[in-house]
Amino acid sequence: MRILVFFICLFFFSCQENADSGMAIYSSNIYTLDKENSRVEALYIQDGLIRARGSKEEIDKFVNENTRILDVGDAFVIPGIIEGHGHFSGMGNGLQNLDFLQSKSWQEIIEQIEKKIATSEDEEWIYGRGWHQDKWNKAPLNSHGTYPTHESLSELSPNNPVILIHASGHSLFANAKAMEIAGITKETPDVGGGHIVRDNSGEAIGVFEERAMAPIKKAFEEYLAQRSDEEIDKAWEKSMELAMEECVSNGITSFQDAGAKFHELERYKSMAEAGEFRIRLWTMIRHSSEEMEGNIAKHKVINAGNGFYTCNAIKTELDGALGSYGAWLLEPYNDKANFTGQNTTSTDEVQRIALQASHHNMQLCVHSIGDRANRETLQIFYNTIRAEEDRRWRIEHAQHVDPADLDRFLASGTIASIQAIHCTSDAPFVIDRLGEKRAREGAYPWRSFIDYGIPIVNGTDVPVEDINPMENFYASVTRKRADNYMEFFPEQAMTRIEALRSMTIDAAYAAFQENEKGSLEVGKYGDITILDKNLLNCNEVEILETKVLYTLVGGKIEYQF
Repeated sequence: MRILVFFICLFFFSCQENADSGMAIYSSNIYTLDKENSRVEALYIQDGLIRARGSKEEIDKFVNENTRILDVGDAFVIPGIIEGHGHFSGMGNGLQNLDFLQSKSWQEIIEQIEKKIATSEDEEWIYGRGWHQDKWNKAPLNSHGTYPTHESLSELSPNNPVILIHASGHSLFANAKAMEIAGITKETPDVGGGHIVRDNSGEAIGVFEERAMAPIKKAFEEYLAQRSDEEIDKAWEKSMELAMEECVSNGITSFQDAGAKFHELERYKSMAEAGEFRIRLWTMIRHSSEEMEGNIAKHKVINAGNGFYTCNAIKTELDGALGSYGAWLLEPYNDKANFTGQNTTSTDEVQRIALQASHHNMQLCVHSIGDRANRETLQIFYNTIRAEEDRRWRIEHAQHVDPADLDRFLASGTIASIQAIHCTSDAPFVIDRLGEKRAREGAYPWRSFIDYGIPIVNGTDVPVEDINPMENFYASVTRKRADNYMEFFPEQAMTRIEALRSMTIDAAYAAFQENEKGSLEVGKYGDITILDKNLLNCNEVEILETKVLYTLVGGKIEYQF
């Protein structure tokens, strides 16, 4: 009998020792972002969930000798920041390759490539991303319009094929070796929804827009496919490690991934079930209607791995990017006569995908940048959704919208998935593309969306832009560039509380996850971001200087400054 009692006591105390004794967080600046935007002094988290909130005295009741205490003084405590639209694996891959987001000239890019070639073997592909000709401070020596031509790069790298993705992701630059491998000649025709930029003699200059990128990308993918399974797995694991660290070091606890392939979805699910995620991932399937036929149900997943992975949306697109003249417009470009952009995926195909999304009760997320693309997308939504349904279908980017279509956004319950940093990043060329009247009335119309009652979600489109949420927040509330303070129609700016909600609770709503995250309320995940400055009342310059002190996911400290 004594032996039995001994083992019962041993088991009891062992369970007590291993049980989660919880964490108490204290701060004079805890903003819950609940419906009342209420503030509290303390939080208590146990087993990954917020169990209590209130005054310090109220939370002290839960504290014992085993409770972890995180007293951050007057640091700014908010719900974990949600990246509302980005490309998770693309960010991870990009962190292993050349990055040109901060490059100010073609010459800077050439110098980076020269250094890379010095450490590369012959025939090894050189890959980079982030160049944007409209953001350089001086023109290339050899150019066609605003684009550089491939000669300088081809001379520098005769044996290494080079592929450089535009910052928008909607065009690329290739050298002669890459074009040779892809079979590009003077006779190669344009394809529907794409354009090969050519010189006056008809030769390709090295720039491929929209769907014309496909042959170069295919050649690069075939090169990557030659790697061993071990090399592929190692590269994937490294990209995931880098992507997750990039998120938590920027205060991001959840990431809405704007399009992944089946093989990526399978890896994500396995990672979540194995407990390998440090952030929560919500993703969209990205395939053609034909490829998805019969394959959607097995990839639809909700809250795998204790809420770390969900795939409950489908992504497609109708047009390209404004910077590369790919946005589909109702009227011609101001700086490209008689050209209205690219309809990159037919409306019939998008309608087929919409029916698939509806059949499987999944969100549909359509990339639409130009006003024509937004109007066509809204029509497809109207064709598919019944008025009483809460589908929360999304238009990704919604950058240029005819004011006449705001009523249709609202009536259809469409969510505007915006990226504030795109506005200030693109500002130097938007008026050139659209003209002042169209830019003022319909470009990046966040104030109009909010005043109409149209739900929004805010992201960065990383790796198109840097993932830094402070830069995105600054763009949201000032409509100013961080480098030269150029201001773009500030009347369309958000208030600070609106911007903060667009990155937390409103972002959670846009993924049907508002009951699980996005605000600091009892029963929700203990996903928390702690900053050194109060974004709601610091001065504008201080927003950009704000540092992440802690990032907690499920009550676990994933990053500490």
